[in-house]
Amino acid sequence: MTATILIVEDEADLRELVRYNLEAEGFRVSMAESGDEAVERIRDGVPDLILLDWMLPGLSGIELCRRWRSREETARTPIIMITARGEEEERVRGLATGADDYVVKPFSMPELVARIQALLRRSSPQLVTNVLKAGDLELDRQSHRVRRSGRDLHLGPTEYRLLEYLMRHPGRVYSREQLLDGVWGNDVYVDERTVDVHVGRLRKAINRGREADPIRTVRGAGYAFDERFAANA
Repeated sequence: MTATILIVEDEADLRELVRYNLEAEGFRVSMAESGDEAVERIRDGVPDLILLDWMLPGLSGIELCRRWRSREETARTPIIMITARGEEEERVRGLATGADDYVVKPFSMPELVARIQALLRRSSPQLVTNVLKAGDLELDRQSHRVRRSGRDLHLGPTEYRLLEYLMRHPGRVYSREQLLDGVWGNDVYVDERTVDVHVGRLRKAINRGREADPIRTVRGAGYAFDERFAANA
């Protein structure tokens, strides 16, 4: 099963950035740019989690949160408030209204994804996959353990996050810039060629002898986890 996330955000660029990254993580995504549109989306079906902007045209995020918490069908749906208001008083107000978590703009996409997964593990554990498998490669997201053909692989933290990111969507090509945003975070400045260095380290750690290399280099584009390798899982 795949979790469905509703993004309620009136800033188009931010809405698209969050959508792109969540879909890259394997979530189904629906979007609304106003409070009224969000109400219609909920009528079509209750998502597994809601990302809710505080300041919206029409109904505010606070009012939406209050309404959804008072209704049986949405009373237990996890809600993460997204806002530029970082003062303690405002955070307390948001949480008191019924939000489960609170993220202040600008935020890191890896941190947001981690917060989403943490909430889903508590509310709908069946929707969060702990183990990714492809061919003879296995990655346990809970223990941060990686194995190939039964042997443990020793990866650095960046190589681990890079492998996890690629394994989430085998066959999808990511540019260096996309990998930097998804693995390092878009608020950290790192040269694009840093990706090449860490991919090289990752390949060295997971490949031995004549074993197939599951990471495919796409000339002029970027990298992908080879879908042919994943198909053998």
